[in-house]
Amino acid sequence: MTKVLMVCLGNICRSPLAEGILQFKVDASKVQVDSAGMQGYHVGELPDKRSIKVAGENLIDITDQRARLFQVSDFDTYDFIYAMDTSVYKNLIEKASSEKEKTKVKLILNEVFPDENMDVPDPYHSSLFAFRNVYTMLDEACDIISKDLE
Repeated sequence: MTKVLMVCLGNICRSPLAEGILQFKVDASKVQVDSAGMQGYHVGELPDKRSIKVAGENLIDITDQRARLFQVSDFDTYDFIYAMDTSVYKNLIEKASSEKEKTKVKLILNEVFPDENMDVPDPYHSSLFAFRNVYTMLDEACDIISKDLE
């Protein structure tokens, strides 16, 4: 089974959406998807209500998710680790203890825009429109990821 981890700052906005979107697109018997955050502000909490709403508008239920903190042991567990932005990417790379671990870490939007190192903007302090915009970006990236995992 291939294991994929989506990582953002607090694990309540972007990475829960990415987790839900990719889970929706893959065969659950072949691919396991999870998410985590680099900061522990929201550990144990549901995704942001706006992430839940936008996912629901797209027939995806993410209400079974709970925020958790990224652990160094996640490098051993996951085959692919997708960072939502360059800051998270750099933080993950700093935590990696080998080149093998570093090669697991990718910027998610590089799937759509190779080598452009674009960020998925953090919608936390924004409107529902910003969450919908993030959903669209992640949906496109997850289309590519899901096809690569087939």
